[in-house]
Amino acid sequence: MTTGTGPRRAPWFSSPDPSLDAEAQLFLFPHAGGTSLTYRMWAATVSSGIECRALQLPGRQERLDEPVFTRIEPLLAELQEALEAELDGRPYVVFGHSFGALLAYRLTVEIERNGGQGPELLGVSGWAPGLVASKELEGVADMTDQQILDRVAEFGLIPDEVPVSRDMLAAVMPSLRGDFVVAADYTEDGAAVSCPIAAYGGTSDPTLGTGALEAWAGLTPEFLGATEFPGDHFYLFEHALAVQNSLDRHLRRRLAARS
Repeated sequence: MTTGTGPRRAPWFSSPDPSLDAEAQLFLFPHAGGTSLTYRMWAATVSSGIECRALQLPGRQERLDEPVFTRIEPLLAELQEALEAELDGRPYVVFGHSFGALLAYRLTVEIERNGGQGPELLGVSGWAPGLVASKELEGVADMTDQQILDRVAEFGLIPDEVPVSRDMLAAVMPSLRGDFVVAADYTEDGAAVSCPIAAYGGTSDPTLGTGALEAWAGLTPEFLGATEFPGDHFYLFEHALAVQNSLDRHLRRRLAARS
């Protein structure tokens, strides 16, 4: 499902502190049902040479009136157009957590396939090839709100601090449902990317089996390794700074090697 075409649509990407003086851009993709606020503190703690731009998908916050996507191909098509409109020749990094990692990966695949300016680095967190199986999400579009919450809770895909209330359900469920329907629409094809990949995860993440992140090694000519931190699926909330520093080091090494 595509979004509306009104002239005053809210932007796909936002930055709390945009800076053309930054050496590179960092595009951030949140988890299922998440918003750009997931990364609200990153701009304050990331390297001064990097400008953060966080994704806001339709159906949430200032884009609440826009219909959510339910198919992955139309979403990727509009997402590619939106991201490429943000590019200005500077190198950039794409990073996503969980559902955001799936989107970041497939977006990179599409950009490269279509001959666009690909990222210098793809950072993926809390998700790896082989983790999305349509049968696990079968019928999600027809589930009740509580059934969806119960199902995704089995996967550890809802932060413990999220309150299950009527207000939360009304505000979050349309986007959460839409994101999981999109995930169910995804079919793996083993597509590789040409840029390096750095993978991250939590040591107690119930969705990641032992060695799951190593699957990324087969999808890039330069796998930068899998780094795990103490925590569950949402380890990132506590270890954001360490992940930022890791991405910054990888980016600077790559840029230095090119100069």
